[in-house]
Amino acid sequence: MNFSAKLINWYTVNKRDLPWRNTSNPYYIWLSEIILQQTQVIQGTPYYHAFTTNFPSVFDLANAKEDEVLKLWQGLGYYSRARNLHWSAKYIVEELNGEFPNTYKEILKLKGVGDYTASAIASICFNEVTAVVDGNVYRVLSRYFGIETPINSTQGQKQFKQLAQDLIDPNRPAIFNQAIMEFGARHCKPKNPDCNSCTFNQNCQALISNKVDVLPVKLKKTKVSIKYFNFIVVLANNSYTILEQRKGNGIWQNLYQFPLIETKAAVNEQEITKKINDLGVIPNNDFEISLYNTEDIIHKLSHQHLHTKFWIVTTQQSLKNAISTTKLHDFPVPILISNFIEKFDF
Repeated sequence: MNFSAKLINWYTVNKRDLPWRNTSNPYYIWLSEIILQQTQVIQGTPYYHAFTTNFPSVFDLANAKEDEVLKLWQGLGYYSRARNLHWSAKYIVEELNGEFPNTYKEILKLKGVGDYTASAIASICFNEVTAVVDGNVYRVLSRYFGIETPINSTQGQKQFKQLAQDLIDPNRPAIFNQAIMEFGARHCKPKNPDCNSCTFNQNCQALISNKVDVLPVKLKKTKVSIKYFNFIVVLANNSYTILEQRKGNGIWQNLYQFPLIETKAAVNEQEITKKINDLGVIPNNDFEISLYNTEDIIHKLSHQHLHTKFWIVTTQQSLKNAISTTKLHDFPVPILISNFIEKFDF
């Protein structure tokens, strides 16, 4: 029995009953694929249900406000996925008359969609013979065939894509693609895979050569930078505060946060007081300040670690653009801010 047939047999017996596997609607498949980028199934499933409930069609998503989309996405991270999803929904409605693109090449034109996502949608929804290659697929193929080419190199990406394309069952591309992703996610795991019960253990080159723990090979990661974030949590007249919307192309674009002072190192109360004075947020600089967390809250992103402190600033002054603290939950905020709002007794 060849690789593809054996893989599909395994999938038939072991596949999970996931909500997006009960439909071939490309809108729903697209939602699931975008949500599951950088997100595990157990975490992403409630978001999938939330999006399909709140935006049951691409028209509903296109007509939503960005803040509504970001709020629903809150907690998933990598918020560019949500913004791209919203942009692409508008593109489908306004440019394609609401008809979802039905070929790999056309699906690739959607913002935030790369080779993997386009291949998944094209094969699952339109039976196009185009192989998916994601982290799970890299792991399965590199181990089974004993390939040591770095998976995050240009050469490696081409090599694995071609190999997956050579292996895909032309008569069952959707099943093959879902099978190899499922096998990587559930059996050929990154750590401590159960090689003894593996359907491929007689021919797996990584197992034969004792290289299961070293494959796949990845080039060295980008150096992680450390940043110091000081959030200024203003409490005016005990019931008003200030939020600002992040702009630019950095992290958390278009999400809301408390006024932020970024420093090159940790600062003390005297130093942060001077910086608050320089901001001019509070009239006459009439306020009292206290530190909420003495130990930094470390928030880890892919390429940076944020060492965070929340400074509580109380004042009796009337503030411009202040909002009622009762409305804090209405705004889409990063999970770091959301966690603080939940814990702090406003």
